[in-house]
Amino acid sequence: MAFHASGRQEDEASATPAPAGKGGLFGTGLSEWFALPIGITAAVPIIKFDWYVINEETQLAAVFIAFCIALYSQAGDAIYKSLDESAQTILKEHNEVEDKVITALEQKLEFLKMNKGQVEDFEIINKMREEAYANLNAAGAIKPQHDFKVQVERMLNMIAQEEASVTEKTKVTLMKEATAAVTEKFTSSKELKKAALDSAIDVIKSGAAAGGSDPVKDAFVQFFKDKAAAAAKIKDDSEEKAQRAALIAKMNAVAKSEGFFFEFDNAGKPKMKV
Repeated sequence: MAFHASGRQEDEASATPAPAGKGGLFGTGLSEWFALPIGITAAVPIIKFDWYVINEETQLAAVFIAFCIALYSQAGDAIYKSLDESAQTILKEHNEVEDKVITALEQKLEFLKMNKGQVEDFEIINKMREEAYANLNAAGAIKPQHDFKVQVERMLNMIAQEEASVTEKTKVTLMKEATAAVTEKFTSSKELKKAALDSAIDVIKSGAAAGGSDPVKDAFVQFFKDKAAAAAKIKDDSEEKAQRAALIAKMNAVAKSEGFFFEFDNAGKPKMKV
C-alpha cells in the first residue's frame, strides 16, 4: 500500500548523515570541557559587578537543571527503554490490526471476483420471476371458470342425490301402503282368496295363471291407478314446497360454507355473488 497510517518501522527508517561543519565549543572545534574554566573565570566579574544577580529563582532554576541532568544521566536509558517498549507494543498491535484489515479486504476482493457474474444471475432470476407471474395470471384467468364448473356440478349432483333419496322414500312408502291395502283387501274377500289360490295352483301346474291374469298383480296395479288418480285431484302442494325449501336451504348452506360464487333464492333460482 502506498499509504501507511502507522509510524515508520525500524527497517523502513534510514540513517540521516549529520551536517558537515565544525563541532565542539561554540563551533570552535574545542572540547566542551573548556566551558568549565571559562565559566568559572567569567562568573567572578559577572557576579561582582552585579551583571547577573543570583536570587532564589536562579537557585531554583539551577536545582531544576541539576535534577534534569541527573535524571537524564542516571535514568534516561531506563525511561527511554520504557517508552520505547510501549511504542513498540503499540506499533506491533497497530500492525497486527492493519494486517487483519488487509487480509479481510483481500478475502472480500476474492469473493467479489468469484461473484462477478452475480448481476447476470439476478437478471435471469428476474426474467424467470416475470415469466412465472405471467403464467400465474394466465392460470388465474382460467381457474375461476374451472371452480365455477366444479361448483355447478357439485350442486347438480346434490340435487340428483336428493331427488333419488326422495323417490326411494316415496317408493318404499307406496309399497308399504300398497302391500297393506292389498293384504287387507284379500283378507276381507273370500272370492279374492279363492282366485289367488286358484291362480297359484295353475302357476305351479302349468307355469301360467288361470285366464292369463294374476289377481294379486291386478290388485297392486289397480291400487297404484287409484293412487295416481287421487293424487291428481289433490291441489295441496305444501309438502312439495317444504321439500324444495329444505333442499334450497341445504344447498345454500353448502355454498356459503365452501365459498361458492352463487347461491339460490327462495324460488330456487341461482344468483351470482361475485
